[in-house]
Formats: sequence, structure tokens, C-alpha cells
Amino acid sequence: MTPVFGHGHLRLYLLKLLDESPKHGYELIQALSERFGGTYAPSAGTIYPRLAKLEDEGLVTKTADGRKTVYEITETGRAELAAREGDLTSIENDLTDSVRRLADEVRSGVGEAMKSLRADLASAARQAREATDATSQSYSSWFAFDPTQDAPTHGAPPRNATGEAPSDEQAGPADESPASADAARDASRNEIRDVDIALAEFRQSVRTALRSSGAKGTVPAGTAAAFARRLDEVRASLLDDLKK
Repeated sequence: MTPVFGHGHLRLYLLKLLDESPKHGYELIQALSERFGGTYAPSAGTIYPRLAKLEDEGLVTKTADGRKTVYEITETGRAELAAREGDLTSIENDLTDSVRRLADEVRSGVGEAMKSLRADLASAARQAREATDATSQSYSSWFAFDPTQDAPTHGAPPRNATGEAPSDEQAGPADESPASADAARDASRNEIRDVDIALAEFRQSVRTALRSSGAKGTVPAGTAAAFARRLDEVRASLLDDLKK
């Protein structure tokens, strides 16, 4: 992802947010996330060092509020904002462009993910159809075979040792008709639709959880690699099931 803030711009924008009202670190992260429509949220490791630097420069102060630390802009900080009003306007314009660019990147990423998902689902559907067709052909071949002859009888029912047709109790399952094959394909399509819905719900819930943890700076290192590994395991298991 391309940089969101230019050099020194986040520092000045934090002053602007604190000029609106005192805030603790998490509130600043939330405010920035809302400004970007959820497409960007800085980590705690990005915010707190800058707040410490602003405090060292006398531009903000901090006070303890229970377990939270509230930051408040000082008069020196307000003077800095006033002196750099032109820079702040430029930052606001850049942020508008950044929001648009990030939204485009998200749309592009979602589009690529959906293409990949559709390809996987199409492959799974094709394999399911092939398995259904193979099963249908197997049943048809069985019912077309007469054990009293050396060649198929083109659909004649199998006969018993006396040469008579078996009774209803002795007969095997009825020949699978085209309608049955269509029903199987419809059932497969319904399964694919349900998988698609489940994937969409899964993706939304994971993104919501990640954004919440990201705003708190509590996403463990290696989360992405572990997530990708587990997805590979689920995909491999699903494909194995579809091949059975």
C-alpha cells in the first residue's frame, strides 16, 4: 500500500485532531480510521511515538484518566497550527486523494479476490458435475447388462438364474433419468451458492475483527502467514472432498 501521509504530515494532523478535543490514543486511531472510511487505521506503534515527540516539543500534554492517557493540545501547539495553516490545507487535500486512492486499491483487491473465488467455485462445480455424470454412466451401464448374455441388451433389465426378470424386491435401484441428473446439478449449484454466501460472511467477520484489533495495535506478528496457511488447509480439504 502506498504511503498515506507525507513526511511530517501525520504529526501536524494529530495536532489538528487534538485541537478539536482532548483524546486518548485509541480515540485518535478511531478518528483517523473514520476520516479514511475504514480503509486505513494507523497502528499504536505509529501513533504513540509521535504523541511522545509532540509532548517533548511542548505541543501537547498528557494526563492520566484511570487506565487511559488523555492528550491535550497546548497553546504552543495551537500556535504551531496557526503558523502552518497553509500546510494543513494541503494535507487535507492530500488526504482526500489518499482516501480515493485507497478505495480504488480496496476495490481492485476485492475484484481480484472475487475473480479467484469464482474460478475456484467454477472448478469445484465442474468437478462435481463430472462426478455426477460418471456416477450416472456407471448406473446406466449396470442396468444395461444382462448376466445371461455376453453383451449388453441396451436397457433390458437383468434376469435371474431362471431367465426370469427379478421381482421388485430383487431389482436394483431405478435407472437414473436426465431429470435426476438435472436435480443433482441443481443441488450442486445450491451448495456452491451457500458456500459463496458463507465465504462472504466469513470475509466480513474477519475484516471487522482485524480492523478492531489493528486499531488497538493487538494483531500478533505472523497473523497473516498463519491465516494463509489455514486457508490453504481448508482449501485442500475441500478439494479432496470434491474429488471423492
